[in-house]
Amino acid sequence: MIDWLQEDLAPYFPDTKFAQEEPNGLLAAGGLLTPAWLIAAYRRGIFPWYDDDSPILWWSPAPRMVLKAEDFHLGRTVRKLMKKSDFKISCDLAFPDVIYQCAQPRDGEDGTWITEEMEQAYIHLHDNGISHSVECWSCSGELIGGLYGLQINKVFFGESMFSRKSNASKLVFAYFAQFLFDSGIIMIDCQMHSDHMAQFGASEIDRIEFETLLHDAVDQPLVINYPTFLTDNTEMRHE
Repeated sequence: MIDWLQEDLAPYFPDTKFAQEEPNGLLAAGGLLTPAWLIAAYRRGIFPWYDDDSPILWWSPAPRMVLKAEDFHLGRTVRKLMKKSDFKISCDLAFPDVIYQCAQPRDGEDGTWITEEMEQAYIHLHDNGISHSVECWSCSGELIGGLYGLQINKVFFGESMFSRKSNASKLVFAYFAQFLFDSGIIMIDCQMHSDHMAQFGASEIDRIEFETLLHDAVDQPLVINYPTFLTDNTEMRHE
């Protein structure tokens, strides 16, 4: 059994040690998707994940996929792409469009976990300067890739990404991760294992190590001024 969180109480969550092993990380249900609830959750390494047929479900899986600043690297192939590509990478120019594209079903999938309620919740966080998007634009101004997530002090919590052209999401993450670590971010939370993140140096760590790193990093104040563009050429005009 998992705890049911009461909407009329201040945000609270059970200890993450009570998260289920199967399904991995399921911790609680209920509560709200307000900024107060979401920030309280992420500060403890908890995030929402559910569909339209479910109540709000909160998760804290273990092991946890993370990218630490000291482990981040750009492989030769990625570096070549960054030199040769004429795509333009921006920050926070099209947050609603990015989360909408991330919410579209992938090939071979019928549905999505990014419900309309989730979209609005993270747009609200964006309006409050907490969640951020990164966009990849073609030379003609078409949005062809992107990602979104949220920053709490020295941690960036990655949520989702999409790609409509080959290598678009790879370039988005390469430029953005490099910027984050140069700006003082200690760790990017990637949540679950993916080969895409592993190529940049992300790896799985156990709950104790993750939560030790997390609690230290979220307690260290960090203000980042996100630039409009992460690439040098700023002459592109998006629609």
